[in-house]
Amino acid sequence: MKMKMTFDTWKEKKLQEVKNNKDDAVEHPRHYTSGSIECIEAIEASMTNEEFIGYLRGNAMKYQWRHRTKTNATQDLEKSIWYTNKLIERYKK
Repeated sequence: MKMKMTFDTWKEKKLQEVKNNKDDAVEHPRHYTSGSIECIEAIEASMTNEEFIGYLRGNAMKYQWRHRTKTNATQDLEKSIWYTNKLIERYKK
């Protein structure tokens, strides 16, 4: 019987892949990282809490909206989940 992977296990696996220098188009795309800071961190630092929540909501919606028109629909849905999880984390702060 195949066990379902928890989000925390999945996230740890993804972080380990990044540490092993594997490009991860959902969690940590190389083209969004400059030095030690990721683009999302710079965006967050430039916005108020309310603005950043709107940014996260908008991106989650964008990836849900366009997934059917993409070659890799699953990846866009994973990106939507990523932004939704960031939004949930923000509300838990």
